[in-house]
Amino acid sequence: MSELSVAGVLLSDLVIEVFRANSFLLAEGDELTRPFGLTSARWQILGVVEHAPAPVANVARIMGLSRQSVQQTADALERDGLITYQDNPHHRRAKLMVITPRAQRAMQRIREVQARWANTLAERYNEAELSTTLAVLRRLNDPGGARDPQHHTETVEAPT
Repeated sequence: MSELSVAGVLLSDLVIEVFRANSFLLAEGDELTRPFGLTSARWQILGVVEHAPAPVANVARIMGLSRQSVQQTADALERDGLITYQDNPHHRRAKLMVITPRAQRAMQRIREVQARWANTLAERYNEAELSTTLAVLRRLNDPGGARDPQHHTETVEAPT
């Protein structure tokens, strides 16, 4: 049985805090976007396709989500008139999601609300803390550096 190093304990604690932060940020995102008829999930997808039309699979990959969950949310966005699907010149079956003018207006208003929220929350931290935290999270999210192939091949027996 492997014992955690001091760094391993800290990383494990970090993971728990990231899970808690994710819950907090999703709830905050839902509150910020609710007045505009959106949720955090819808906001995230619109944030990707706002920059350029994209197929569902690309959005899922960018966001680290399953294609199926993005497809469900995208279909709901289409029903609500916030995106349209257009033919993709590079792939016959993978339609492009395109943001509508209505969604663009909502996103602009959300950006204004989010800026006030972010600026207020950021007052609790100094720039060095935020910079370091961002750098660590980016490295943690780098699949090339964060995963140990051995970890996924080991089997752990349940205690009897």
